[in-house]
Amino acid sequence: MPGGSRNPLVVGRVIVEVIDPFEISIPFRVTYGNRDLGNGCELKPSQVANQPRVSVGGDDLRNFYTMVLVDPDAPSPSNPNFREYLHWLVTDIPETTGPNFGNEVVSYESPRPTMGIHRLVFVLFRQQFRQRVYAPGWRQNFNTREFAELYNLGLPVAAVFFNCQRESGSGGRTF
Repeated sequence: MPGGSRNPLVVGRVIVEVIDPFEISIPFRVTYGNRDLGNGCELKPSQVANQPRVSVGGDDLRNFYTMVLVDPDAPSPSNPNFREYLHWLVTDIPETTGPNFGNEVVSYESPRPTMGIHRLVFVLFRQQFRQRVYAPGWRQNFNTREFAELYNLGLPVAAVFFNCQRESGSGGRTF
């Protein structure tokens, strides 16, 4: 499913604008409250105010993962000059667990878009080994591809995105 036209990550332009085509190779689940994220679902800022529950599948605690949450539409989809805005960065997440068992490099910042519908993208990378990862100097203009290259993470192993707009916003994203 790396580049197929039915792939929601392609349709939502996550593949191309944020990450390169990849094959999903590990189960990855993100839950806000009691709602599991599905690609392209709509959530309001009040629904994402608290850090989500995240679980990485698999069965080998010796494998470690890095997870990022970015907004490629900041500050607005029509003028994304902060692309990508980093909302969360966790490394050294053992397989079968979640971010609470990893190293939080950049703390969770809840999305609060003010203009337009924003895509919020969770990307999971398998680490080749445990390593020291440094927090970027600022959250805006983070680049997931460059980060993965800097730390030799390779292609993602899983990703999921949702759409978020201001609390009083209406309408959905069309592609």
